[in-house]
Amino acid sequence: MKLEDYTYIYFLGIGGIGMSAIARWFNAKGYPVWGYDKTRTTLTEALEQEGIMVHYEDDVNLLPQEVLQHREETLVVLTPAIPAEHTEWAYLKAQGYTIKKRSEVLGIITASAYTVAVAGTHGKTTTSSIVTQLLHHAGVDCSAFLGGIATNLNSNLLISKASAENEVVVVEADEYDRSFLTLFPEIAIVTSADPDHLDIYGDNEELIRTFQKFISQVKPGGYLFLHENTDPRLTDKVQEGVQVIKYSLNGGEAHAENLQINGRWFEYDMVSPLGNISGLRLGVPGFHNVENTIAATLAAQVLQVPAEEIKRGVAAYTGVKRRFEFVYENKDKVYIDDYAHHPREIDAFMNSLRALYPNKRILVIFQPHLFTRTRDFADEFAESLSKADELYLLDIYPAREKPIEGVTSDIILEQVKCPKKTLVQKEKVVEKLSKNSDFDVLATVGAGDIDTLVKPLRIFLENNCDGLE
Repeated sequence: MKLEDYTYIYFLGIGGIGMSAIARWFNAKGYPVWGYDKTRTTLTEALEQEGIMVHYEDDVNLLPQEVLQHREETLVVLTPAIPAEHTEWAYLKAQGYTIKKRSEVLGIITASAYTVAVAGTHGKTTTSSIVTQLLHHAGVDCSAFLGGIATNLNSNLLISKASAENEVVVVEADEYDRSFLTLFPEIAIVTSADPDHLDIYGDNEELIRTFQKFISQVKPGGYLFLHENTDPRLTDKVQEGVQVIKYSLNGGEAHAENLQINGRWFEYDMVSPLGNISGLRLGVPGFHNVENTIAATLAAQVLQVPAEEIKRGVAAYTGVKRRFEFVYENKDKVYIDDYAHHPREIDAFMNSLRALYPNKRILVIFQPHLFTRTRDFADEFAESLSKADELYLLDIYPAREKPIEGVTSDIILEQVKCPKKTLVQKEKVVEKLSKNSDFDVLATVGAGDIDTLVKPLRIFLENNCDGLE
């Protein structure tokens, strides 16, 4: 299919972070765009402010007249999160509309561009945003489709001025539902391939096979930047002529040396087969973010960004919303919000917190995401969360899933070994915190709707922090 065959674009699930980026792209290109989502959020409100009509009820009568009257000229973009029983989806299928998954549309958009695809079970949003930052800051004309709001852009989308044939596109390559198999990049970064989404893949072997398939789609003459700790089998099917470079914090062909923490700044030199760079300064904390920056820097080096421009771009990088985001800070207490929802992510987050705030008492508020993920990794969640001094554990956020008998937050809590731990209803968190001053660092962690706590917690700390006894 060709995008020029369509005049009208309708999104089922427009409020997702990946869906909204594509909706913005079509809107910016002049297409009339509409969409449905089940929940009004700050992101859907932003889309409405940009001129995109959004409705929040699953009702065929709310479909725009243009869509109803021009079936053959309408492209429907679908997120995998839409349930099978969705009324609008059923109607559009029955009427013979062209319906494509978000990943398929992304593959079509990027087909003729020079594509940098960032994959991984964790780390891909931050890494793709750093690649975008390094290119954009250096004046490289590029587009980017990101899985989070990059604070340097205040958006999840960057649009190039170049024609499609000359365009550089940075894209987050999502392994969920095998979405990244629509991409055929010139540069691929794989930050991790840890067991996840086992509700989709069944077992880790199938996940590895799918990552191998993605890696086999890197074009001959291209580049693969692979975290050193990923399964060695990932490169079994790489195409001839693809240059493979492994990276990590301390090992691999690309790594950091002379790493020091200076306040919030992580300062280091980078060893790279594409050219060493000294004196890098990253203001978004975390050892994992140093690794992500190493991978992003390799991509920038391939695209001929000079070392001094890379250094300036790294120093100017301000992060992604909900990725190690500092929400509140005074001389006594710090509040940080993070999207971590896999045990390895929580491990990396907690290790970096401990490095930044040695000997400080850390209170973590964690919301498990998905019943299947909680079931599959309860032991690992408990181990990573045990690095906190105190834990408030919320109920599981179901997202697209139905409850599983016997799978609750209790199966994590009973194994957590930190000194103080308790189950808390999300609505009671601020009230409970008002009776607890025994912390120096507060962190909200999770991928569900725990972000709705960020504003009330910030307001509470602003109004009460100094007065806590």
